[in-house]
Amino acid sequence: MRVLILNADYPNFLRELYLARPGLAGRSYAEQMEVRNSSLFGVADFYSRNFRSHGHEAAEIHLNNHWMQYAWAREHGLSLPPFAAPPVRDKPTSASGIDPTGLAKSALRPFKPLLSPVTRRVKHLLWLMRRPTAGGAAALSRTEWEQAVLRAQIADFKPDLILNQELAYLPSPFFRAAKPKGCLLFGQIASSMPEDDFAGYDLMISSLPNQIEWFRKQGLRAELNRLAFDPVVLERLGPQPVRDIPLSFVGSLSPDHKSRIAFLEHVARRTPLKVWGNGIERLPQSSPLHACYQGEAWGRAMYEVMRRSRVTLNFHIDLADGWANNMRLYEATGVGTLLLTDWKKNLHEMFVPGEHVAIYRDADDCVAQVAALLADDALRERIAAAGQQHAIQHQNYYHRVGEIIALAEKLRSGA
Repeated sequence: MRVLILNADYPNFLRELYLARPGLAGRSYAEQMEVRNSSLFGVADFYSRNFRSHGHEAAEIHLNNHWMQYAWAREHGLSLPPFAAPPVRDKPTSASGIDPTGLAKSALRPFKPLLSPVTRRVKHLLWLMRRPTAGGAAALSRTEWEQAVLRAQIADFKPDLILNQELAYLPSPFFRAAKPKGCLLFGQIASSMPEDDFAGYDLMISSLPNQIEWFRKQGLRAELNRLAFDPVVLERLGPQPVRDIPLSFVGSLSPDHKSRIAFLEHVARRTPLKVWGNGIERLPQSSPLHACYQGEAWGRAMYEVMRRSRVTLNFHIDLADGWANNMRLYEATGVGTLLLTDWKKNLHEMFVPGEHVAIYRDADDCVAQVAALLADDALRERIAAAGQQHAIQHQNYYHRVGEIIALAEKLRSGA
């Protein structure tokens, strides 16, 4: 079976990846893919590697990595101009180190609802002025450009199964023309549901039981397929560093995470919490998270933060609706760090509370658990070691991919 896995990356991650490696955007598709996967961001090459380990051909495509995608188009004779120039580092804006743009954004934030329609129109006009052209013809929009390359990649690879992990990025109408005859189409999601009828999908998979139930109510086939840890991460990271961070949290601080932010602020006032993530600029200056904020941490940097931590926190977003499912469960346990996570009704199906992970019920309980765990090295290290062994042996991508293969074979057999 030939399997094509479709992903998209956070723009901030892509920007930092290419800023840190001048000239990378001009290198071959294979070289850029190797650098991207070695970053260990997101699911890296975990799905494709494990499909191959099961004896299948597999490849991953990162839809919004325009530099990598242009390299593929160039190497395959696709007549498309590059969509975007490589990113450049912003220049300092003042001798004092104060960013006037940031100050202006802060001042205008209360007026954002009124200004949004105007700023969207201005951004669109600026984009029209900057976008590349080919032979004098009107340039393609971002969506048109990305889909043109992807259609060519699908035609070239000739997959038997497409696993689309970006449902919001690729609406189902795209696949009606792009999907080869006889090719299965699986969709994977565990985030906010996009507006789509999901017509043409043979199966929807999710790590969230409530989303599985929603799909089935819409008349769609849907099955549970959880996230996981890939032990190759440990090989790529190397020796264990000193655990010099008592308590860490790595994650988003966006407006979609209001309950998380309130929780972290409570914990930050009472513990030695250090926070890494994106979205700090949206928080008021009165937030205690500014004092413990350490910057963003993507891929390898994120894993290193957790490996240096004695305890790392997890807090599910509201969408989880009482279910445990997020990546932190597997990332933290997999690298051998004691995970202190919020209690969920199905957590025991993945990790045994008190044996593989520690749990808290609310913010005050979390503070108490942090104090107890930091004071008891033996207990902390015992739970962390058991959690890592369990993640490596039972919560890995080889098992998860095996489940997807079994589902595909079942559909092909007509069962």
